[in-house]
Amino acid sequence: MQLSRLRRLDEAGALDLSVSVWGREVALSTTAARTDAGQSVLARVAEAREWADDRGVCVDPFFETREVTSTLTGEAYTALVLPVACLLEYREDELRHVAPYTTDSAVHSVADRVRILGESAAVADPGEAGPLPADSDDGQPVPTDSDSERPIPTDRDDREPVPADSDGHPVSATTADLFRQ
Repeated sequence: MQLSRLRRLDEAGALDLSVSVWGREVALSTTAARTDAGQSVLARVAEAREWADDRGVCVDPFFETREVTSTLTGEAYTALVLPVACLLEYREDELRHVAPYTTDSAVHSVADRVRILGESAAVADPGEAGPLPADSDDGQPVPTDSDSERPIPTDRDDREPVPADSDGHPVSATTADLFRQ
């Protein structure tokens, strides 16, 4: 649902959307982490963590490192488990916002951020979605209404589910030059 909303905003010219499918995990202790795809995912996660650290919020619950046992070989390995969906917003090649993230009292989901982006696009031009205003994000987390705040989950099963792609694979969305002028 979130990907469909982002695609509509992209088609309306409100953002420039790029989607990357990351999969469920990156095996850190195997060759997979040294591939171009693995390095790309790890670089994005590091960038998201730095963004969160700079703002006093947390993305770590959504990027867990844990020991996993291969169902094929039975061997244990260390993996970075990825969220079902992640949104990274860029303006002029600078990371401006990440979702999901947590504060002391709430989880701010991809759905929350997509709603805010849609509202920002609608405010920019009430007749049709146009480019988002340049000042719509100062790089700080955008607080949500108290109705949309949810308690921080204690485990992964408590998170709001986000649909997978048509093949049933988890989808991670990345927006590039989101606030293009």
